[in-house]
Amino acid sequence: MEQVISVDNYNGALQMPIHSGFTATSTTADVIKGIQLIEKTAIVTGGYAGIGLETVKTFVEAGAKVVVPARDVNKAVKSLAGIPNVVIEAMDLMEPASIDAFAEKFLNTGDSLHILVNNAGIMWVPLQRDARGYESQLATNHLGHFQLTARLWPALKKAGDARVVSVSSFGHQIAPFNFDDPNFNHRVYETLTGYGQSKTANNLFAVELDHRAKEFGVRAFSLHPGSVNGTDLGRVAPMDLFKQMGTHDAEGNLFPEVARKLKTIPQGAATTVWCATSPQLANLGGVYCENADIAEMDTGNIDHQYNDPLTLRGVKPYSVDADNAKRLWTLSEELTAVPFVVH
Repeated sequence: MEQVISVDNYNGALQMPIHSGFTATSTTADVIKGIQLIEKTAIVTGGYAGIGLETVKTFVEAGAKVVVPARDVNKAVKSLAGIPNVVIEAMDLMEPASIDAFAEKFLNTGDSLHILVNNAGIMWVPLQRDARGYESQLATNHLGHFQLTARLWPALKKAGDARVVSVSSFGHQIAPFNFDDPNFNHRVYETLTGYGQSKTANNLFAVELDHRAKEFGVRAFSLHPGSVNGTDLGRVAPMDLFKQMGTHDAEGNLFPEVARKLKTIPQGAATTVWCATSPQLANLGGVYCENADIAEMDTGNIDHQYNDPLTLRGVKPYSVDADNAKRLWTLSEELTAVPFVVH
């Protein structure tokens, strides 16, 4: 009997474009074409604004039932009004008890979970800590989603063919994960560094989850949506940061030549939908994607210009490193006090 060797994306072993046929301008409508999600259930965190809302709409149009856990239920109700097959539930990624309550309620329905999109996130916020003392970008962007995925594992496993998609960012390039002081207890807080390490954590989580879960038919992915116009992700970011990067003028206006290069929301959500549904990824996992394709490794070979979003691409080796991925899994279990045993 021929032995099938399944390759991990440890150390970026699978991290090369597959020439999917899609590009930076491909939309959710392009990547979902011909794909049916009838009788499938999806959960999309932050699915009531920006690319999360677009992701929910696309899944529903393809036939899925979508559950949207929301920190701001009233906002979610307004944003999702008129969209069929959507269930809104309360959940706050900074509140561990609310994550457990949400997951328990979902598990009690007996539904299989075919797609989990860990989309919600915060960016470039001032120093804030949750009740445990954890820095808010790490707590929201990674630890909350780690706990949510762990709690929903029985429903993912039950699906037999499920995907977990973590919306990361090119921002992972700002900082590797700081295992010595992830919560800025002993170093000066820099919001960019905090954001960067939380996005690196998204990538490492996808690498290790895929390694552990693929034998149960559950594959994991992370992605950079691109630089997207019209989301509220940077709503509390200091304008000085944008000016520093050369995207905004002295008055705080986005340069028109930069605006022209930004993605629309349907383009920004395309890679999420592609990772969650594309048959092109059927035997792949643990990879970091961009522009609806697998990203290439960035070992210093890519010239990045913040005023040209198309150059903001590639994945850093430290964020797909096998040792880092294993170490982060163990640390995440310790910090959340949630053992995530995949069996």
